[in-house]
Amino acid sequence: MPTSLPPHRVDYSPIVERPPIRWPGGARVALWISPNVEHYEYLPTFDGQRDPWPRMPYPDVREYSYCDYGNRVGFWRMLKSLDRHKIRCTASLNLAVLEHYPEVREAMMERDWEFMSHGVYNTRYLSSMSEEDERAFYRQCKDLLRRHTGKELKGMLGPAISGTDRTPDLMAEAGLIYHADWMHDDQPVPIRVKSGRLMSVPYSVETNDGVIFRSYGDGSQFTRICRDQFDRLYEEGAVSGRVMCIAIHPFLTGQPHRIRHLDSALDYIMSHDGVWQATAGEIAEYYIANCYDAAAAHAAGING
Repeated sequence: MPTSLPPHRVDYSPIVERPPIRWPGGARVALWISPNVEHYEYLPTFDGQRDPWPRMPYPDVREYSYCDYGNRVGFWRMLKSLDRHKIRCTASLNLAVLEHYPEVREAMMERDWEFMSHGVYNTRYLSSMSEEDERAFYRQCKDLLRRHTGKELKGMLGPAISGTDRTPDLMAEAGLIYHADWMHDDQPVPIRVKSGRLMSVPYSVETNDGVIFRSYGDGSQFTRICRDQFDRLYEEGAVSGRVMCIAIHPFLTGQPHRIRHLDSALDYIMSHDGVWQATAGEIAEYYIANCYDAAAAHAAGING
């Protein structure tokens, strides 16, 4: 019978046996907050694999306008909460936002947010791209970010979390250092690539409003899940540092009836000592400089 092999990109390594991670200042948890600042096309092109608006023929005004609420209203409501807690975010950014919503761009720039690519539009996917198209995609992302912000692109959460088997290699080739699509751990993990270095910075489908609010939960459950997640990671982080991501979408968490639950979660987490509130790029750079080699060597020893 055919066997299903694990992906060749990451070595298996039990978290209880790894070299310990020590975050800056002795922090137990590296916390990063990732607002998904997105732009969806009103009339997207169906690539034959994944339909952006599967509910009905385009335009799907209901779904388009629901998502667009985020940039019109939800982003600004969310921003007040993040400012109140002095959170410097890593925006998971559809880079077309920089052109279509200059006010949103300027608000993020004023706060010195970090930007990771979430594609150009959230209705265009990597999974249907050829190798050359995907290579050009990274050049486009880097050029858009540099032109509109002066910043250099360090990482990516794939557009609508899409990708190809060659995605890590092409990311590293383009000079990116972290990938957030890999959600298989509570610590960063080296990702094997043909050249250069690439690593995962743990994102989350658990402490993620897109999953909670669209699938099964309400605002109070979002707060409870974030608190419970933090409590366990904080306890475990006394032995070896952990990473916690809270992923939020302005059109979801930015709704009037939900925003207080983000406030509540951040009030609780940020009241603790030993929390390194960082960006994904800061976590990646620290890990590469201080932990990557030891982790890679340890995993190689286990996996031969």
